Amino acid sequence: MADIVLATFNARYEHCSFGLRYLMANLGDLASQAEIMEFNLDLRTPEAVEAVLAVKPRIVGIGVYVWNARECLMLVEELKRLRPELIVVLGGPEVSHETSEQEICRAADFVITGEGDLAFAQLCRRLISGQVPARGVVAANTPDLGALALPYGLYSDDDIANRVIYTEASRGCTFGCDFCLSSLDTAVRYFPQERLFQEWEKLLARGARRFKFVDRTFNLDIERAAAIMGFFLERYRPGLFLHFEMTPDRLPEELYLLIKKFPAGSLQLELGVQTFNEAAAARINRRQDNAAAERNIIRLRRETGAYIHADLIAGLPGEGLESFAAGFDRLAALGPHEIQVGILKRLRGAPIARHDGQWGMVYSPYPPYELRKNSLLDFVTMQRLRRFARYWDLIANSGIFRETAALICGGVSPFNNFLRLSDWLYDRTRQTHAISRARLRELLRVYLTEVLKHPAAEAAALTERDAANSSRNHKESGPRRQALHRQPGDAASRGL
Repeated sequence: MADIVLATFNARYEHCSFGLRYLMANLGDLASQAEIMEFNLDLRTPEAVEAVLAVKPRIVGIGVYVWNARECLMLVEELKRLRPELIVVLGGPEVSHETSEQEICRAADFVITGEGDLAFAQLCRRLISGQVPARGVVAANTPDLGALALPYGLYSDDDIANRVIYTEASRGCTFGCDFCLSSLDTAVRYFPQERLFQEWEKLLARGARRFKFVDRTFNLDIERAAAIMGFFLERYRPGLFLHFEMTPDRLPEELYLLIKKFPAGSLQLELGVQTFNEAAAARINRRQDNAAAERNIIRLRRETGAYIHADLIAGLPGEGLESFAAGFDRLAALGPHEIQVGILKRLRGAPIARHDGQWGMVYSPYPPYELRKNSLLDFVTMQRLRRFARYWDLIANSGIFRETAALICGGVSPFNNFLRLSDWLYDRTRQTHAISRARLRELLRVYLTEVLKHPAAEAAALTERDAANSSRNHKESGPRRQALHRQPGDAASRGL
């Protein structure tokens, strides 16, 4: 039995809930009365409800994010129907803003907005002691990071063996990009470095090898970034894998030389290029030296073993299809291992909403609130871009069809070449999901022969070579793919 249940839905099993572990670590003497329950999105609501009610809790805290908002709503509604007296507390980025507009907030008893590491424990103490504060929104105070209990001891042996270990060295971001919730928290705060080193040392001793840093801009403070990378480099063991999110135009020699020392396959850098359109970047308050970003990406690819993942956003206000295509081609020419094409989202509370009127921005009303159209990109074009992103991930980013993808994208414009394939695939299949690898391989062979007019024997040989290498490529990509598919929001706003 547990008086307090901390619950959420993770996007997939490989993820752990960083936020719930922070809450548990900071419950103090109440931790012995609490239990963490992590569900995956494919679990049916009745099973999640059954698991929660089985321990007969008095309080249920639920972490709500853009990827699990629907599942969390159903969980809350079912819990309150079956046990109306159960106290439900919500937190997380999805419910930290626009609370009055959300059905899930109305269904719950309390909503903690902001970083709830300490606020949740304070609320639980009042409730368990018999105090009943007024139902509604609790605005959490920004915690002193030096005073927080760290959650790393709560990673289980199973977590260490099978999941990505999330960690952070800082919170906040000095950049004010309109599309990001971190733009609301421009005061960067740092955890005491020695405490982090002690906790990471313990994790390494227990066998932890895959670390995903959720800092929004890891290389903001070069001295700190270098110290952390040096810490792991000194303790390198085969299998160590580190993922950092960095701004691509800020890689001074000190940091570059450290990156260069990491063995191939041990370091992944997620570089948020987002756009090369300088007018669009200025419009959304994004500061970036594009020339420096290009130089750094080329140098990283040519002279280091780091795996380079670069992000672009489609649908930014004032950037049309032609500009996005030019930006994609410009990035592709730099040779990153992956280009992640993201569709612009209007996250709750993000300042991107200020452009709605001028640029005719229309978003889906349902999570993840992706752009449906704007004044430069109609709905049909946005659908094509969404399919482009999905097929690009399946074919180019996966590493399974390396030679085939290189052949299809060769020429003046990789973007337009792949968009042509994307349109053809959708015309043939009317699917973007549930396409088996074998079927996709056959479709690519047909495209090479029927559309691009390559000799049938050459096309068959090419796809067969990709097939022969796919098992090896897939095995090699495992750790990085798990780190790549992060649960967005943990670093943006600490709730439940």
